[in-house]
Parts: sequence; structure tokens; C-alpha cells
Amino acid sequence: MHTLEQLLSENKTWAAEKHLADPSFFATSAKEQKPEILWIGCSDSRVPAEVITNAEPGEMFIHRNIANQVIATDFNSLSVLQYAVNVLEIKHIIVCGHQNCGGVKAALSRQNHDLNITNKWLMHIKQIYRLHQDELDAQPSEEARINRLIELNVLEQVQTLAHTSIIQKAWAERKAPTLHGWVYGLSDGLLAPLVTLEPGCEIHPIFQYDSLTA
Repeated sequence: MHTLEQLLSENKTWAAEKHLADPSFFATSAKEQKPEILWIGCSDSRVPAEVITNAEPGEMFIHRNIANQVIATDFNSLSVLQYAVNVLEIKHIIVCGHQNCGGVKAALSRQNHDLNITNKWLMHIKQIYRLHQDELDAQPSEEARINRLIELNVLEQVQTLAHTSIIQKAWAERKAPTLHGWVYGLSDGLLAPLVTLEPGCEIHPIFQYDSLTA
């Protein structure tokens, strides 16, 4: 476990090594960012996006929250989405869940009186469980039930992205971004793709916008 002093020391070592390998790295990085990917992941400390993908600083725009959710009334995630799509003009959005997700496990349990705010956040996952309860309850083990709900949650978040005016407008105007749903395996460190939605793919009519300026 790193102490705060160790973190600062490690930062100095990293910065020195980075400068030695590429003297212009920080000067270039300070000017602007041009990531091609928006990563929407879980806040879990075991799933750092840059580390598990071996990405460099500047390659991904990242938003993380409990259980990697995209909620239509959450201005935090929507503002990240809008900036990434409209300003950075990213080409891909990845929603990445992970095995043994604590948020998903908590959503399968009775609500905790001491976590009133968290309960509200997890309500959306509880609704996914309710809609797929027969399938989930038929899983052969509790671990399998949790991991299947993790997959269903990722699939739902990708659909939610496609239902936003931000994505639909970008699809109409510049045929991007492509949406992806992945799950990270804590036990093997590998990413497993679940779904890809190409720009302009079919969306249920009730989620389509009549006006692309909505």
C-alpha cells in the first residue's frame, strides 16, 4: 500500500522517466488533447483504464462511476459525453464493466440503510435485474448470476447512449462515434467485447428524436 509520500515520489520518478524517453512529451501534452476514445468505466480501483489497456496519457477521455452507468438524468456523465462527442469528436465510446463488480452485487441485495445515496444510484441496476429476473435467477450459481447481470448492465448502458440526442445527432452529422460494450476479467486481466453499435444502427422508434437539434 503506497503512502502519500510514496505516491509523490513515484510521480517524480515517472515524470523523469517520461521526459528522458521523450523530452517533448509534456510540452506537447500541455497544448491540447486529441483522444479518439471515451471510456466509461467503473470506479473500482482494480480497473484503471489506462493501465489495463496499456494506454498513454492523452489517448482516452475517461469517466468513471459506480457500476459504469449512463443515466439520462445524470448531468455529470452527460456533460462528459457531450464534451467528448461535440468538442473532442471522439470516434469510439467504450462502456466497460468488470467481473465481481461491487455495485452490481449490492444491487442484488436489500437496500442498505446507511447508504441512502448509493441506493438511489443502484436503483437503475435493480431495474435491470427486475426485467431479467427469470434469466438471472436461473443461473447455476451466485457468481454466474452476478456476472450475467454485469453483462446485462453493460448492454443496457450502451443502449442508453444510443438513445441520447447527443449520440443520435453525431451519428447523423459525422457518422461517429461507434459504441462498444466490454467486460474486464479480474481473474485473467482480459477484456471481452460484448456488443458494438455502429453509427446509424437501428434504434427503437420510441427512443428516436424527431429533431436532431433536440
